[in-house]
Amino acid sequence: MSNSATVRVMSPEEIAARGGGDTPFLRWPERATLFAEREMRLRQLANGHSLGDYLRFMAELVHEQQLALQAMPVVPLPDAAAVDRAAREGLPPLPAADWPRDPSWRAVVHRMAAALAERAPEAARPALRELAEADEVFLERQADLLLNGLSTGLDLGAAPVVGAALQVYWTHLLLSVQGLHQGQGAPVGRIDDTSACPFCGSRPAASITRTAGESLGQRYLHCSLCNLEWHMVRGKCPHCLASNGLSYQSLDLADGEGGEGGEASASRATSATVQAETCDDCGHYLKIVHTDRDPFVDPVADDLASLTLDLLVSDTGKQRHGVNFMLLFGEPEPLLEDGSPPPGSR
Repeated sequence: MSNSATVRVMSPEEIAARGGGDTPFLRWPERATLFAEREMRLRQLANGHSLGDYLRFMAELVHEQQLALQAMPVVPLPDAAAVDRAAREGLPPLPAADWPRDPSWRAVVHRMAAALAERAPEAARPALRELAEADEVFLERQADLLLNGLSTGLDLGAAPVVGAALQVYWTHLLLSVQGLHQGQGAPVGRIDDTSACPFCGSRPAASITRTAGESLGQRYLHCSLCNLEWHMVRGKCPHCLASNGLSYQSLDLADGEGGEGGEASASRATSATVQAETCDDCGHYLKIVHTDRDPFVDPVADDLASLTLDLLVSDTGKQRHGVNFMLLFGEPEPLLEDGSPPPGSR
């Protein structure tokens, strides 16, 4: 990758020595501001961006997520014994692939699709109106595909809205479980798979560095589904946990090569707001965004707006570890011999 940057990664011991202070393991989303702040970031990033129209449309979707999260009804939750049992077994209490979904999540899909159809580009309106009337079988099947990371049969037009509704639902579950345990300690703790979300077991969308108090630049993985953030020390691959073979890639040269302007390019690379943390051991990468370089950075919005970096890193053979429901790829569903879709499809 010719226009990439490689930045030295400190060892876990160096990071721990520099971090200082007590670093909380979890960072919880705020119900009143989570999606509203993401919407503002998407609109900011859309200005002058080659994907500006798409980012603005995603901002509209995120706007509907905030409204939906504020209006979510009471839903079934695990009791204290189930949460405690999951903690003792090192498992997430509400695993995305196994937790029985309340029908309220489908109502979120219908409301968001109907609202978006009123102000979406003309070409997208028919699909959104169809999604606003989609039946239970189709929506539950699409949800199963998304939550299990399967692409065959995934409706790519519906996926961002279906994924957005699932995010609302699982964020609501997370905050509701947290509310039930007020004053009793955190209901979620460390699980055996440290690369997965401690609450729902999902993969991260990206990681984010945060500085608070005496904790300097601590790295958190941001859940792609429930928006919980959990701490993982920098200097470890978030996919395989290896400490060797890590490097940061950015869209600017970090080695000063490239002739005139090379020094300035290197400076930009080492201070880039968005970077790809790549691992030579497992061949995976995950974006990392830095709040000390831009206080308004958002792991989901900035990941989406840096698609070019994904393309460049993937050209080197690295595979993406993170998931972003706003930008998914799938394989078309095979048709039957008469050209019709198989049973169970929309």
